[in-house]
Amino acid sequence: MDWGMKNRMSRIINPKTGRAVMLAFDHGYFLGPTHRLEEPRKTIEPLLPYADTIMLTRGVLRTSVDPESATNVVLRVSGGSSIVGADLSDEGITTSFKEAIKLNVAGVGMSVFVGSKHESQTLLNLAELVNQGEDYGIPVLGITAVGKELEKRDARYLSLCCRICAELGTHIVKTYYCDEFEKVTTSCPAPIVIAGGPKLETEMDVLEMTYNAIQQGAVGVDMGRNIWQNDHPVAVIRAIRSIVHENNNPKQAHDVFLTIKDDAESTKAANA
Repeated sequence: MDWGMKNRMSRIINPKTGRAVMLAFDHGYFLGPTHRLEEPRKTIEPLLPYADTIMLTRGVLRTSVDPESATNVVLRVSGGSSIVGADLSDEGITTSFKEAIKLNVAGVGMSVFVGSKHESQTLLNLAELVNQGEDYGIPVLGITAVGKELEKRDARYLSLCCRICAELGTHIVKTYYCDEFEKVTTSCPAPIVIAGGPKLETEMDVLEMTYNAIQQGAVGVDMGRNIWQNDHPVAVIRAIRSIVHENNNPKQAHDVFLTIKDDAESTKAANA
């Protein structure tokens, strides 16, 4: 691994802990103006200090993140389908490496749809992205998408998806947490971060999923809705950080969440 690749990987996975807190804001590329991401800048700005890396498209990066923020970016470079279209798996590469370099990204990411009508198309696109990533020293994040078929999220299917991504050369894999998750991590030679998926019912659900994933071999998270759709997003991401980087358990992390939430509410009341 060349110097540039190592340097960019260290911007995604903290070399001091070997772990990562990634924050996903790329949902609009197929969902449009998602709840609480209608105005991206308002959602993104308060959370930037607490994310090791953010994931988003070039359009939202340019319009909604200040260049002076020194934020590490993994750029979403796939798309071409929408939630109202015929098939979410019909994606292509939307952004060039020239653009990625101009935007000073830490990495690029794209989805693959294993078992779908467009499986070959998305896997070959990922392989080509890895080829170019190796040329330019830019890590590639392979994302194991399931489209609208959430029932696919079991260990057997996700192990298949993650292993294929790793075999194609991806430097990091993003996948879902599931029962018997250690089967997924142990059979994938690339580091894995977990997606949050649809918003969970409680903060403790999010913290327990994060903790369990780390205990079973994940190097971190790449969450979105379970952070910024919460009424207290800063408290949630700081609680998640305490698990990922400080080895807190869910109870300790929930105490972090409550303390930060209560302090924010007290400050807001005092300034009212």
